[in-house]
Amino acid sequence: MINPRNYRVTQTLWDGTALTIRAIQPDDRGKVVAAFMNLDRESIYTRFFTHKSSLSEKELRQLTDVDFHHVVALVVTTRTKDGETIIAGARYVADDAPRPCRRAEMAFTTEEDYQGRGIARLLLQHLARIARENGVSQLQADVLAGNQPMLTVFRRSGLPMQQHSADGAIHVTLSLPPDSAESSAH
Repeated sequence: MINPRNYRVTQTLWDGTALTIRAIQPDDRGKVVAAFMNLDRESIYTRFFTHKSSLSEKELRQLTDVDFHHVVALVVTTRTKDGETIIAGARYVADDAPRPCRRAEMAFTTEEDYQGRGIARLLLQHLARIARENGVSQLQADVLAGNQPMLTVFRRSGLPMQQHSADGAIHVTLSLPPDSAESSAH
């Protein structure tokens, strides 16, 4: 069983960049603010569907104080001379439906200097693994039609995908079939 509250893995990107993918913690607030301040206007818009220059206290609380059952949030960090720096994050918020019909809304953000290096793909793999164990059968996201890189991540995920367009956004649904080991145990 995965304990999402203490989730932590280290991985190395194809270009040699060492990363840690881990559960967000309440004491990450300062790192989240610093990561947000490093995002350009376009990345903020693709994540929040609006332009904003800062995160409110309520948003910071929602981002860092999660229960790891209904809300699961992962961050990607790298080591710099200043210590650990958040460079990406992903989260899902699940509904209260009983297993195996739970659905969750997901969202991703990657700092521009790290985009196109496979980080969103890694985050999706880890998030899907945790979601599957938490009884989530579908991950959903609304993606701006112009955000082709994120749509490509979803298309290449290997997960069954449905999509439909509405109001300049594309609603994506990824199905999470049970793990083969899990399904053979039932």
